[in-house]
Amino acid sequence: MDSFFQLNPVLQAVIKAVAVICVMFPIAGACSMAERKVCAWIQSRPGPNRAIPPLFRWVPVLGPFLQRIGAFHLMADGLKFLFKEEPVPGQVNKLYFILAPALAMIPALSTITVVPFGAYLDQAGGVVPLMLANVDVGLLAVFAVSSLGIYSIILAGWASNSKFPFLGALRASAQLISYELSLTLSVLPVFLWINAPGTAGTMSLVRTVAFQSQPGFWGGAWFIFIMPLSALIFLVALFAETNRQPFDMPESESDLVGGFHTEYGAFKWALFFVAEYSNMIVGSSVFILLFLGGWNPLPWIPLATLSGWLGLGGHPVVLGAVSVLIFLGKVLAMIFFFMWVRWSVPRFRYDQVMKIGWEKLLPLAIANLIIYAVGIAVIQK
Repeated sequence: MDSFFQLNPVLQAVIKAVAVICVMFPIAGACSMAERKVCAWIQSRPGPNRAIPPLFRWVPVLGPFLQRIGAFHLMADGLKFLFKEEPVPGQVNKLYFILAPALAMIPALSTITVVPFGAYLDQAGGVVPLMLANVDVGLLAVFAVSSLGIYSIILAGWASNSKFPFLGALRASAQLISYELSLTLSVLPVFLWINAPGTAGTMSLVRTVAFQSQPGFWGGAWFIFIMPLSALIFLVALFAETNRQPFDMPESESDLVGGFHTEYGAFKWALFFVAEYSNMIVGSSVFILLFLGGWNPLPWIPLATLSGWLGLGGHPVVLGAVSVLIFLGKVLAMIFFFMWVRWSVPRFRYDQVMKIGWEKLLPLAIANLIIYAVGIAVIQK
């Protein structure tokens, strides 16, 4: 790591960017494959299980197993989207039509840089987070950059010069405004709690995990137990912000054909869905860091305690790998929850989505903030 930080800053940035792309693209592709298998499991059918390269047909156990779980469909889908003919309808504004999918990827891949995904212990016993950019305004950066992704949807709907994509873009912008307020208000009690009087103010996601790693009952409790209503509001708003069913109004195949991406196909269409899964991964990571203890394995059992039990205090690389696996396991569980809800809960009507956002969730978020602000002021007085 010391040799890496001695490199030219531009070269460091390039290596980090390539690392993000090489990690996020395969995970997003795997999520698309997993969604089809989860859907099949919920609907009691086998799902994708036919594709297999000719060479693997002669591999005795591994070949049939990978075929049965649908692993080769991921390869087939990726190659299909990459080499398929790119349709560009004649009525579209070609410059912005092509630009929109690329713009969708920028915030989706940028926000992951400020999200810590693991940690290890230094020689002094201090916790060192694993992340690309350790900034003190981590959550603010996530909110600020991720909200820019709506511009790609608006641009795609407008540039398509078609009524259904345009309606989908309008729905997306209205939905973002409706649920962004509740999303922001839901996390304020967390930072009111950790930014006690006399301490340096911070919006660091690392600090939220450190606060859930302290000794004692209240110190080691995850925030989902201390602030369950905040966690529920954040989770519902997260579904709406990532345009996942039952809040997938920008797409809504039942009344908008395909919504904002109706006119898209092949690789440009795939980029929109890679961005969607990337936003799901980032949103799940933030939820885990805020309310589920981050890389801590269990409530009241921080990473330092686990390190002592396993004797990994002098092995930072191994401990870092363990912490990353713990964090990744929680993220995958959250992604599975996203998929489970999608294939179990029917889609809301658009008027219901607006009513939930403005008449239900926002008043609940405001009341939750007031109650916790008063309670925290009394406790910390």
